[in-house]
Amino acid sequence: MGNNQLKFRTILARQLRAERKAMGLGQQEFARKLAISQSTLARIESGEQNVTIDMLELICSRLKCRIFELLPDR
Repeated sequence: MGNNQLKFRTILARQLRAERKAMGLGQQEFARKLAISQSTLARIESGEQNVTIDMLELICSRLKCRIFELLPDR
């Protein structure tokens, strides 16, 4: 994995975690809203797991934010 790819995933993970917490949602509760396991959400939020576009759309729908709000500036 390239350095830029790692940086992108890390920033996305950090933004996702911050948005979830800002909504007052715990990992377990948010994972349930996404129909995924808490451990999967934990891997996404730590930057260990890639996210599909479909999952990113679902995450943003549940967080009531736009995809670009979670993406790093280039």
